[in-house]
Amino acid sequence: MTLTLFALGVYTAATGSGLACQAQWPLCSDQLIPAMTINPDFIEWFHRVWAMVTGFLIIGTAGWTWLGSFDRRTRLAATLAVLILPLQITVGAITVTVGGLVPGGYTVSTHAAHLIVALTIFTLLGLTTIWGGGRGSTSLLRIATAIAVAGIVASAVFSRAVPFVTYSPGAQAGFYITGLAGHLGLVATVAFATEAVRSGYAGVSRSTAGTVRLLAAGAMAALVTTLLLGRDLVLYTAGWERINLAALGVAVALAAGAAWVARGADGAGPATDPIGGD
Repeated sequence: MTLTLFALGVYTAATGSGLACQAQWPLCSDQLIPAMTINPDFIEWFHRVWAMVTGFLIIGTAGWTWLGSFDRRTRLAATLAVLILPLQITVGAITVTVGGLVPGGYTVSTHAAHLIVALTIFTLLGLTTIWGGGRGSTSLLRIATAIAVAGIVASAVFSRAVPFVTYSPGAQAGFYITGLAGHLGLVATVAFATEAVRSGYAGVSRSTAGTVRLLAAGAMAALVTTLLLGRDLVLYTAGWERINLAALGVAVALAAGAAWVARGADGAGPATDPIGGD
């Protein structure tokens, strides 16, 4: 739901529908429900409805972690997502309402804040899912790296840094769906590799897990750079385009490196260091 909301938000902004509804919230052009046809008012309204439902599900997820038998880190991640949620709602309201009435409301800085907070919530929900799913394993580590590589490579098809397709509103939504899938794969890779460093997986040495974690963390930083440059957060000159392309290349290379190291983990040595005398 949050991944789809991200894509809907990008599509809404790219089509110019973010300033529809006559700068009203929660009403839309003096209506509770606008005409059910594909028009700017409906796009903006549908984005708001999806956001509302997703917000209640985020709150419900946090409550579930406290009612169920989940560990402290899972509860903390889910709770932080809920605590940050009002900030995201406020920034969104500024973007579509106050921004139309007060100079400076609908600006690059507002869009940047909206994107960064949304990415933070998405990451926290990803960690909630990963940690709440139980103990990791070597196979899960490999799957996470594979998803990371596949997502980043797929995002390159839609990226504004690579002229494969026109960077239309639909392509922008596709870029964020695939890019965020790759980001989630990297988050899982870092989480599982960290667990392997601390507790050990069968056939994965601590040094191997540490290498995978380092490569995935670097890929994540590069990918986040491309996600930020996927929106009009800067004057997108030829220089920024080269930076975007370089960041995308680094993300692919480091994620592929993490996948390669994880692929040969079975032969990497014991899961834990031997104890002298045993």
